[in-house]
Amino acid sequence: MEKLSNPQKTIETIKKYQFNFQKKFGQNFLIDEHVISKIINGAGVTKDDFVLEIGPGIGTLTQYLAEAAGEVAAVEIDRKLIPILRETLSEYDNVTIINEDILKVDIRALALEKNGGKPIKVVANLPYYITTPIIMGLFESHVPVDNITVMVQKEVAARMKVGPGSKDYGALSLAVQYYAEPYLVANVPANCFIPRPNVDSAVIRLTRHAGPVVSVDNEKLLFNIIRASFNQRRKTLQNGLKNSDLISASKEDIVEAIREVGLPETVRGEALTLEQFAALANILNKK
Repeated sequence: MEKLSNPQKTIETIKKYQFNFQKKFGQNFLIDEHVISKIINGAGVTKDDFVLEIGPGIGTLTQYLAEAAGEVAAVEIDRKLIPILRETLSEYDNVTIINEDILKVDIRALALEKNGGKPIKVVANLPYYITTPIIMGLFESHVPVDNITVMVQKEVAARMKVGPGSKDYGALSLAVQYYAEPYLVANVPANCFIPRPNVDSAVIRLTRHAGPVVSVDNEKLLFNIIRASFNQRRKTLQNGLKNSDLISASKEDIVEAIREVGLPETVRGEALTLEQFAALANILNKK
């Protein structure tokens, strides 16, 4: 079968099945072979890999993944795409199509069944509204993942990668960097998709850390402090923590902890590194 990276083949397939794009699923189908190659090379996919693809659409990227990987599981929420995927992937016997919401899939069980529990690689083209829940769900549930290579809005990729002091720096930056090393694989202009989205995209690879990058006694407290620090960005760190329902420490303990980390009382959350947040969490955890 002719590859779907050919725009004419994509249009022909969409018309054949009279498929209507659904905004709620953020459906934009990739039609650029050069970008597909960058995704597969960026993820480091080989015949030794089991790849979980989230949101295969009509199977454009899936066709190339099937040729590069040992096995692929493609999870698609839109049932109207399943007949299309059965046709476009019919030549590949190493692809499993799963019609399900990825947030409801037991990925740990899937990795155990398909890959003996060894780390899997995740590839996805994600709509903005679901990006963070999916990525954080994969990390927080401690699914065995080698790396996650995702197509996201360009601004979201910037947030994942950036460090302290930037307006893009926030809870997502810290959460991603706590679990993984972000690497920008490629910027992807809007004309690489059908239909053309209103924003440019980027492919970012998140390679899971082999071990913890910071020593933290209470992971939940760490992330509560991070969230509280950025919920009201204009406030000082001290006031952000004091006014948050997520933090039970007294004002005195918060002030003392900030001082112990060696920070001024007027510091804002956006100035702290992950290491400083971890130090603050460990101090407050003891109070």
